[in-house]
Amino acid sequence: MKFERSAGILLHPASLPGKYGIGELGHEAFTYIDFLKETGCKLWQVLPLGPSGYGDSPYQSFSAFAGNPLLISLEILSQEGLLLTKDLINDHRFQEDRIDYGAIIPWKLNLLEKAFINFKRLKESLILEFESFCEEKKFWLNDYALFMSLKELNRGGSWVNWPDYFKNQKQVKISNSSDDLKFRMEKYKFFQFIFFRQWLSIKAYANGLGINIIGDIPLYVAHDSADVWSHPDLFQLNDNGNPTVIAGVPPDYFSSTGQLWGNPIYRWEVHKNTGYKWWMERIKNQLKLVDIIRLDHFRGFSGYWEIPASNLTAEQGRWVQGPGMDFFTSVISNLSAGKDLPFIAEDLGEITPDVNDLRKHLNIPGMKILQFAFSGPENIYLPHHYNHNCVVYTGTHDNDTSLGWFNEAPEKEKVFAKEYLRSGCNNIVWDLIRAGWSSVAVFAIAPMQDILTLDSSARMNYPGRMGGNWNWKMGNGLLEKELMEKLKGFNRIYGRD
Repeated sequence: MKFERSAGILLHPASLPGKYGIGELGHEAFTYIDFLKETGCKLWQVLPLGPSGYGDSPYQSFSAFAGNPLLISLEILSQEGLLLTKDLINDHRFQEDRIDYGAIIPWKLNLLEKAFINFKRLKESLILEFESFCEEKKFWLNDYALFMSLKELNRGGSWVNWPDYFKNQKQVKISNSSDDLKFRMEKYKFFQFIFFRQWLSIKAYANGLGINIIGDIPLYVAHDSADVWSHPDLFQLNDNGNPTVIAGVPPDYFSSTGQLWGNPIYRWEVHKNTGYKWWMERIKNQLKLVDIIRLDHFRGFSGYWEIPASNLTAEQGRWVQGPGMDFFTSVISNLSAGKDLPFIAEDLGEITPDVNDLRKHLNIPGMKILQFAFSGPENIYLPHHYNHNCVVYTGTHDNDTSLGWFNEAPEKEKVFAKEYLRSGCNNIVWDLIRAGWSSVAVFAIAPMQDILTLDSSARMNYPGRMGGNWNWKMGNGLLEKELMEKLKGFNRIYGRD
């Protein structure tokens, strides 16, 4: 698709306001889309939509294909007769601005199972639609449902610790399995059916108002996932199923010891021999959920940092050549995309000429982060260095909020930022937003935390920190008329509406 000058907001659906402890794909999502429309924003960027795994991270999902059932709207299930109104009454006092996953997960999954039982008993009208969905998604859905069912039977433990019979996917004979396992599998398929049904309704509503959704494809997948369990041949694993090498990045802006992500690394030669089939299915699936894909850790397609699995930090590793243009030739062929690939390249960190060459050859925009910009006039993240083929962000989910960043920035950076932005410091965050919106970048995006001028307490993620991430949630009533008019004015003045 050809990108046109526009602007938008980064807000994960889990962070939408709502009374059930986590953002849902119901009324609040539609209200938020109306807010985007009213302000002239044409983009809604989300994080990965999959079921969050280790550390509640959307980047450590149990599946590269599935949706997160915790996002399912309970009120829509009630309206459709799959839950009763009394089912939604609970004793939990969920926080308005924080997601308590420990409380939400068992409570909500119990309600979703009730909805599944009611579906089986009462909703014959949905059966054909459900069966059609299962057929359409059969490339990944059966494996995912089986994986999650076995995970449930093994008390949530990682698949490498399961009994040998369950660890080897090819040995599990579903035709001879118990009724209990079949029930669980159908339940997990139902959860996906409802998620896709609700999300696609939201996407259709957004698209109908001229709003495109940007979503992530992380380069790597979680080790404890249906993908690795069901396709071990595609990953560098030992005989016990554990990674021999893992992904990460060397020491960088975020960490002096690098980032040790722990994800298994692909056997790219095996992927190539299949015509990159798993990847092609993954991209096609994602393009049904979103309009534009942000390729997280784009540099890994050119060259990636490989770390021995036994290492405790990411400092010691080696650069290995990635699949490069050979991979994207298959993508272009499968998508029939020509010169207009619907991709954004996350090209932050240590970027070498080969990475830039690949991105430029594909003609896809890279990213510019304004929080990185104020070391001096030669900094490439300053707007006067941009060309139009880039996406400017005030910050991302991995950064502090812009107010938090400015409060903690070195004094030299503060002085230069105020001078560059011509800021009187009445609201340094909106001065930063103005710099992005007024730039030549084709897209300008700010996290909702910056739109609301929130401090570090609203930060989404601390890379490398264990625990306490991904739990920010927007309170009710924050999208006031004055804020709407201010954003609307920026979009109009800078030609992004």
